[in-house]
Amino acid sequence: MRFSLVVLAAGEGKRMKSEKSKVVFRVSGKEMVNRVIDEACKAGVDKACVVVGHKAEMVMEAVGDRASFVTQSEQLGTGHAVMQAREFIAENENVMILAGDTPLITADTLKKAMEAHAENKNACTVLTACLDNPFGYGRIIRDEAGNVARIVEQKDANDEEKAVCEINSGMYCFDSAMLLKALDMLTNNNAQGEYYLTDTLEIIKQADGKVGAFTVPDAVEISGVNDRLQLAEAEKVMRRRINTRHALNGVTIIDIDATYIEDDVVIGQDSVIYPGTTLEKGSVIGKGVVIGQNCRIVNSAVGDGSDVYYSTMVDSTVGEGCHVGPYAYLRPKSTVGNNCKVGDFVELKNATLGDGTKASHLTYIGDATVGAGVNFGCGTVIVNYDGKSKFRTVIGDNAFIGCNSNLVSPVKVNDNAYIAAGSTITDEVPEGALAIARSRQVIKSDWKDKRSK
Repeated sequence: MRFSLVVLAAGEGKRMKSEKSKVVFRVSGKEMVNRVIDEACKAGVDKACVVVGHKAEMVMEAVGDRASFVTQSEQLGTGHAVMQAREFIAENENVMILAGDTPLITADTLKKAMEAHAENKNACTVLTACLDNPFGYGRIIRDEAGNVARIVEQKDANDEEKAVCEINSGMYCFDSAMLLKALDMLTNNNAQGEYYLTDTLEIIKQADGKVGAFTVPDAVEISGVNDRLQLAEAEKVMRRRINTRHALNGVTIIDIDATYIEDDVVIGQDSVIYPGTTLEKGSVIGKGVVIGQNCRIVNSAVGDGSDVYYSTMVDSTVGEGCHVGPYAYLRPKSTVGNNCKVGDFVELKNATLGDGTKASHLTYIGDATVGAGVNFGCGTVIVNYDGKSKFRTVIGDNAFIGCNSNLVSPVKVNDNAYIAAGSTITDEVPEGALAIARSRQVIKSDWKDKRSK
C-alpha cells in the first residue's frame, strides 16, 4: 500500500515568542519540520506536501525541493489546513498526516502505524498515546466494543471525557478518497469556530468507513513543541537517543547527558568523547580518536588515532595520528596531514599542512600551503592580509621557521630552508638557505649609569 505525506506547518507558534516560524527551530541540528519529513520518508512514504502559512518563505527555504507546498492563508483549524492539500491528496491512494512540530516521532513507529492501517483495512487510523496528564490534548472516545467512536478536543470535552487518558497525537493515516469526502462535509460548529480534522472520523464512520487506532508505545514520540521549554525537552530526548546509539556502536561517551552530537555525525569504534563536546553538521570522527572536553567540531573530519583537546574545528580536516590543542582554532578550508601537531593557541585558516608538520604554540597560519616535516617556532605569523587583499604563502618540505618570525605574503620558503628567529621575511628563501631579516644587536656599555645622570 502506497502512502504520501502531508505535513501541517502553517501555524504561528506564538508561545515561541520569535520572529521565526516554529517548525524551523532545530532539534539536534535539524529543523523540526525536516525531522518529521525524514522519519516519514524512512518509514516508506513516496512524496510529501507541506502546508505553509505563517512565515511561509522561511519554511519553504528550510524544506527545499524535498516537498511540494500549499498555502493556508487563514488559520481556520487543522481540517481547513488539510483542505488546502486537496489536489495532492487526490493523487494518492493513502495519505499520512503529521504535524511539523513533533520532532521526536520515529520511522519505526510510523511504519508500524502504516502497516496496521493496511492490515486492518482502515479508512482512518489515528495514532494515540496514553498520558498521566492529558490536559490540552484531544481525547480518544471509544465505544463499548473498544473501537474509536470520536475525538473530543479539550475545550469541547465534558468532565467525563476530560478524565480519559488516551489522547490524539494529531497524526493519522487516511484512505485518500474517504478523507476527501469527509472534508467536504466538515463544519466549524464548535467552541473554536474552526474546522477540526478530528471531526472527519465521525463522518467516515457514518459512511461505514472503518476507523482504527494505533497506540504509540512511547508517548514521548508524539510530544509537540509549543514553547522554548518544550524545545529544550525535545533536545534532551534527541540528544540521549543519538548518544545512546553511538555508545552501543562502540564509542565511549563519558557523560551522555553532557555531550552534544548531531544525528548525521559518524564516529568510529573505540573513540572517546569527553563531556562538553559538540559535534555538528556531518562531522566524521575516525577510530580510536580522543575528543577532549569542551571541543566544538563542525562539518569536519578527524582521522584515526588523533586527539583533539579544548579546540574548535570548522569545515576542516585532520589526518591520522595528529595532536590538536589545547585551544587550537582550525577555521574553514584547513587541512592537516598525518602525524601533525597543531598546539595551543595555534590558528589555521585556508591552510594545508603536510605530514609531520608541527606548530606547537602561538602561531597563525593563514592562506598557506605548507609541506611535510616543517617546524613552526613559537609566535610565527603568516602575514596574509595587506588591508585590501589576501595573499598566499608557500613553504616547502622540512623548512624550519624560527620563533617570532613574520612571513609577509606572498612569499615562498623553499625545501630545507631556515628562518632565523625574529625575522620578517618578504623575499623568497632559496632551498637549504638561512634567512636572517632583523637588526643587528647593538650593545651600549654603561647605559644604566649614563641614563641616570
